[in-house]
Formats: sequence, C-alpha cells, structure tokens
Amino acid sequence: MEPQLDPMKDDLPLMANTSHMLVKHYVLDLDVDFKSQVIEGFIVLFLETGSRYRRASSTGEEGCQSQFDETCKIRASEQGHVPVSNASACSSKMEYNDFAVCGKGEKDTSDKNGNHSNEEQASGISSSKNCCDIENHGNEDFLLVLDCCDLSVLKVEEVDVAAVSGIEKFTRSAKLTDVSKELANLRNQIVHELVTLPSDRWKEQLYYYTCCSQAPGCGELLFATGTWSLEIRKSGIRTPADFPHAIRIQYKTKPEGRSVTWTTDQSGRPCVYTMGSPINNRALFPCQEPPIALSTWQASVRTAASFVVLMSGENSAEPVQLQEGIMSWYYYVTMPMPASTFTIAVGCWQEVKQSFTPAVQTNNEFSLPCSQADFRWHEESCGHVEYPCRFQSPAARLQRVIPYRVFAPWCLMKCCEEHLLQLIPQCLSAAYTTLGTHPFSRLDVLIVPSNFSSLGMASPHIIFLSQSVLPGGRHLCGTRLCHEIAHAWFGLAIGARDWTEEWISEGFATFLEDVFWARAQQLSHDEEKAQQELKALLRWRRLRDEVQNSEEELQVLRPNKESTGEVSESGASIVKHGLKAEKIFMQVHYLKGYFLLRSLARRIGGASYLASLRKFVNKFHGQLVLSQDFLSMLLEDVPEQKESGLTVESIFTNWLDSSGIPKVLFLVENSIDCRTAASSIAQKLKLHSYCCKMLNWLPEMKDFSGILLLSMSLKMSLASFLQSTLKSQIRKPLLEEGETWKESRLVQQVSGEVTKWIRTNQRIRKSGKKKRRQDEGTFQKEVLFLIQDG
Repeated sequence: MEPQLDPMKDDLPLMANTSHMLVKHYVLDLDVDFKSQVIEGFIVLFLETGSRYRRASSTGEEGCQSQFDETCKIRASEQGHVPVSNASACSSKMEYNDFAVCGKGEKDTSDKNGNHSNEEQASGISSSKNCCDIENHGNEDFLLVLDCCDLSVLKVEEVDVAAVSGIEKFTRSAKLTDVSKELANLRNQIVHELVTLPSDRWKEQLYYYTCCSQAPGCGELLFATGTWSLEIRKSGIRTPADFPHAIRIQYKTKPEGRSVTWTTDQSGRPCVYTMGSPINNRALFPCQEPPIALSTWQASVRTAASFVVLMSGENSAEPVQLQEGIMSWYYYVTMPMPASTFTIAVGCWQEVKQSFTPAVQTNNEFSLPCSQADFRWHEESCGHVEYPCRFQSPAARLQRVIPYRVFAPWCLMKCCEEHLLQLIPQCLSAAYTTLGTHPFSRLDVLIVPSNFSSLGMASPHIIFLSQSVLPGGRHLCGTRLCHEIAHAWFGLAIGARDWTEEWISEGFATFLEDVFWARAQQLSHDEEKAQQELKALLRWRRLRDEVQNSEEELQVLRPNKESTGEVSESGASIVKHGLKAEKIFMQVHYLKGYFLLRSLARRIGGASYLASLRKFVNKFHGQLVLSQDFLSMLLEDVPEQKESGLTVESIFTNWLDSSGIPKVLFLVENSIDCRTAASSIAQKLKLHSYCCKMLNWLPEMKDFSGILLLSMSLKMSLASFLQSTLKSQIRKPLLEEGETWKESRLVQQVSGEVTKWIRTNQRIRKSGKKKRRQDEGTFQKEVLFLIQDG
C-alpha cells in the first residue's frame, strides 16, 4: 500500500524498491500518435537483485523476503498482443557487429573516439527521515515496485529469454539442480550473464538485449497501479532472486500525463517533448526513479514520416521507413544513468546547417597544462563500475570538440544559424580546456517550443534551449549554452546521490558558465575579471531578493542535513519539497551554490581551484556523490586551509545547512593574510609591540570578532581604524561584497547607462507634465472664453 504523504509538504515520493531489485537496462518499443496525443507500446526491463538482498544472502540469511501490506487490490492483468513473438527474428546468423545496436535497417554510427561512456554505482540512494517503505503484514509474495504515474498499464508478463536463438552461450555457468525451478532459474541466469558482460562486448550485449526483448511471453504477472507506483508480483515467488529478471509491460500514456507536453512549435506544427517535469519520467514509462537506479536503455520510436525524433542516445539516429508514411527511429545508450535523464522530443524539427565549417580558435593562454598527474589519473582504473568509459579512451581524451547538430522549427532556422551555430564549437572547446575529456560522444541542441518554462535543460547527448536566448544575441546565447554544457560533467557524468542536493549540479554549472564563456570569448585576465564581477553583482541582487521573498526551509541547500544520502530498507524514499510549486521557479540552489564555489575559488586561487575541479572530475566521473565528497577532496588538496579553520563542517553550517544568505563570504580569511594585513596597518602606525601581540593571537582566532576584541585594548582611534580596515581587507561579509563590485569597470558602465536612461525618462516625464499643464491651462481659458461669450 502506498504511504500517505503530507499534502502540506509537497514531497515527491520515490516508490521503487531499489534495494531489492535494480533495473539494469530498458528496451522501449513505442508509437507516437499526435491525433490521440498518446505514446503507447512496450517496455522490457532487465533486472538484477539489489545490493541489500545480495548482502543478506552472502551472510547466510534466509533471503531478503520483503514484506508488503496487501491492502491494495491485486488484479489479474488484461490480455495484450506481443508485436514480435518469434524469437528467431534475431537469429544467431545475424552478426551483432553488423546489427550493432542499430534498429531495423540502421547502420552502426559509432566511431573510434570512445563514444560509449559512463557507469553505474551500487551504493545507496538518498532518503529522508520519512521514508516510503512498503511493508507487509500478511502476504509473502515479493512485490516489485516501480515508479509510475498517469499511465494506463494493460499487461505485464515474464519474457522467455531462453527461447532466443544463440542464447546458449549465456547458460554455460548456470548450475541447475532443482528440476521444478530449472527453467525459471535458467532464464534468470541468462539475464544475469547478459547484464554483467564486460564493457568491451557492448555491441554483443545490445544485440542480445534486442533479441530477448522480442522473445515470447511465458506467463502473465499480477499487477496493481497506484497514484505513484506500479506493483508487480508472481504468485508463489517470495524473494527477489526467484522473481523474473526479464519482464515486459504493455502500456500507454495519457494526454494529461505530466512527464511530456503536447503542444505546437513556433511554426504552428504539433510536437511533444519531455520538459523537465518535477515527477520526471514516470508518466512516460514505468521505471525506477531513485538516482541509485543507474541503467542503460535503447528505444525504437515510430511516428509519421513528417516528424523527427530526437532522444538521449550515443548514436545520431537515421530514420528507417517501415511502411508508407511511417518511419522508425532507434537510439541507444551504453552509459548507465538515472531514468530521470532520459529525454525525447518529437516534432517537425529542421536541422540547421551552414555552408562552411568555422575553425575553432583557441587561446593557449587559457589551456591547462597536462601535468603528469593528469596522465596518472587516466592510467589508473576509473572509480566506477566497468563500462566503455571515454576517460579511458586516448582518442576521446584528445577530442576538443565533439560532433554536434542543431535543430529548430523552420521559422527560427536563420536566427539559429546567425547566433547559435557558430558558438557551439567555441563553448565546447572552452569546456574541454577547463575540465578535459567530454563525458559524452556527441551533442544535439534543440530550440524547444515557446511553452518551455526554463532557459535551458541538459540531458545526455541533447540540450534543450529556449527561444528566449536567441534575441539576446551572442552573450545571452553563449552563457546559457555554456551553462548547459557544464551539466555534462556536473549533473550527468557526476550526479547527486541525494536529489535534494541540487546545488551540486546547478551551483557548479553556474560557476563554470562564467569560466567557459570567458574562455570562449578569449578575454584577457582583466576583461574576464570585470565580466565576472558584474555577473556576481547581478546574481547577488537576485539571491537577496529571493531570500527576502521565499520560505526559509526552501533556502537550505542540504535540507536532509546529517541524513543526506541515507538509504531506507527497501530503497524507497522521498524528495523533500519535490512537488512544491514555487520551488520550480527558485534559483537559490543556483545562486547560493555559485557563491560558495566562488568564495572557495577566490580563497584558494583560481588556477589551483580549477585544477582541483579537473581532478574531481577524473576521480568521480560516472559516480553519484554527496557534498562532502567534493569538499573533503578539495580541502585535502589545500591542507593549509584546514589550519585556518575552514572545514567541511564549517561549510555545512555556514552555507549548506542554514537558510538565508551566509553571514560570511570566505574571500581572504586565512591567518597568513590576517597577519599580513595587521602587520601592514600596525607598521604604518608604528605600533610594533601591539602588532607582535596581535600576530601571536591571530592563529587561534576563529572569526573577526576576536580581532575586534583584541583591538579594544588599543587606543580608540587604532581600534576604529583596525575595525574598518580589517573588515574590508580580511573578511568580507556577503552583504557587503556588493560594495567592492561597484569598483568594476563593467559595473560602472552599466550603472552609468542606467542612470542616463533614468534621467532621460525623468526629463521626458517632466516635459510631458509641463505640456499637459499648458494644455490644461489653454483648455480652461478656452472654456471660460466660451462661457463668457455665451
């Protein structure tokens, strides 16, 4: 039974019991019908037992019999039709190197640049104190729980993967002793061998995923749908190990489903796309939503010939005609990622092309040198579970600009060619110069319909951009593009283990947006600094306004605090405030996270800080992280900062676990800088004795108030001088940093322009009032004249 959530809290439930079973791969076979605004078809799930069950089994415990409450009515599923029941359709005579992972009739578009990447992690997912575990008080059958919403589920059945021709190779290690369970164990053993194939056999793996997905069914499964979940069971099966490891679900979406939006593009043509819904993709297909459920996928999508299907996929799909007027598009991903990152867009998109390929100019001044440490990171094995990782590919590590395409409605093609197309290689090159290897092998950029509620959204291999960035010219378009490109590293290749820590994705992308864009523009050091100071001022004002006009609990970047990243018994959890309406429009996780990273960069030094980011990417790509993973690694690289009192705990207290604006912005606050500033002041006043006392005490002082207390022993004039000077030179509260931004050349130019137009507007209004008064006086005189004359 689904738990009763507090409607006042608007928490998002993640119902999937990922600790018991994990989806390793999805095969989708879908039809898109614009007349009925429905996507329907089949999805096949390939599963493995979860980490919690495996641990229990290894210690000799009697299975991991998850007990579930049977208050929901379990009903038999309806009859449905399996489109391909002949397992010989994927005969072993067909070479999987030729089939590659391509859909019906497609050619393999992979190259030698290591274009298959990322990974999966078997550690726990986030949860809050109020977990959504479903427990049983009677029924002993194991329940597989999937996240599901706004879907019509028609049928669920077990797939007979043993019927696939040529599958015998995956049964050699199977130990079958119990005759009664022989066939069921054989099927599960086949799936286990398939999902654990070495990464260098990825083509063979995807080939057999396709064949198995088309195998006949071997028994329907009982299921029930709730508000947030789909629960599946097989009568008599009590443990995840015995539950079918390959199941097929026939379903269709609903027009009102919240994962996709049906609309028209700017040219008035119909389209549908995933718009980044708060409920993610559970209204597009049944799935496991928790971030720990990293999986791969492949999808065949059929629609009318006039439409183009774009999707998260490593291949640049080409359509194959199935029948007159119907085309099929096939995409695949070998990089395990959360199901929430799956993205699709179907519309009458036009590819934007240019007659020449511009040379990508790079400024060597900004290139980070490839140190011996860089090569050592690449030579060492990656920290993630095995998969075809681009960070281990020599060709991918040298690929400054990955292949890219731009799509847009017909009416925006010219604008995209003028403002967007030429910026992409510059921004990709700048990102590579900063962080190194691109995590993904290619990139599609799509200008989405005008109802898109954001400026951009990044997903694996595809970026959605709002039409609003195009009229803004080169700067607005470039900065937003850099922000979304940054998500390839922070948000996708490196994900947050706890979804409430959004700042790990958005804070880093906001910070790196400035770095990428400055390098794409090839700005000088002074120009880069001036531009970043101006943007910092604008962001500071937005943050200040948001903090003043929002609930305090929504301003906390780590709302679960010490419980962040904890795992519930079944793996089910909630995302705190995940459905809060106003949270969608808030930028506190962007801005507050940005200022934390900015303050650390200024304290450590820009070059050293970017080197640490690059090291973090090489160490943690393909993994899920928590805030402390980054902060601990950063402080280990700069141990002198610990001596000055900067710790992970202090950052939690000041930045991540509290609401509002941090009282202190760490700009220059280590004791060495304090001693330098104090010594300079004291020498000017020829007060060396006081200076010596101060320098002896400073290392023990934790905050600025200690300096002020010491200064009270001095003369009042010295105390006042030290207070004002040290306050500006040593430790600048965030509330006062805006004063330093005013010294920026760009800020002064903008302020001058604003002042000019305000005065111009005032003059116009004054002259208008004067003219109106004159007109009113003339009118009154004319009326009096008429009255007198009458």
